[in-house]
Amino acid sequence: MSAMKNTTKGFTAAEQAAMKERAKELKAEARANKKREDGERDLLEKIAEMPEADRTIAERVHEIVKANAPSLFPKTWYGMPAYANDDGKVVCFFQAAAKFESRYATFGFNDTANLDEGVMWPTAFAITALSAGEEAKIAELVKKAVR
Repeated sequence: MSAMKNTTKGFTAAEQAAMKERAKELKAEARANKKREDGERDLLEKIAEMPEADRTIAERVHEIVKANAPSLFPKTWYGMPAYANDDGKVVCFFQAAAKFESRYATFGFNDTANLDEGVMWPTAFAITALSAGEEAKIAELVKKAVR
């Protein structure tokens, strides 16, 4: 059965796997107050598991976030690389294309990101490749998100 087909419980297999990953992450965080190094190690392990195309993008996004928002705490979130603020709330995240069998990876922001522009603004971006222009845009967005 495809990971995208609905199960009898209403969630796809991929969605169920993501929820299980999140439950596992919450249990791990509850057992111990993870250090920044532990969060980054977990994040890098998830990136290493990705198919090459996703991994290449995720590695670069990780470098950009670290360089432009060093205050963010690297961690995993629903089995994806994510970056949280001092309160532990995820500000931004990377979702591999392979995660839900999508044609593109996604770099997204949660409501804790300071991206507000009027009454409507984008919070997620499709990524199929990175050039200097896209990298600069990600750096700009991450800096703005943590202001």
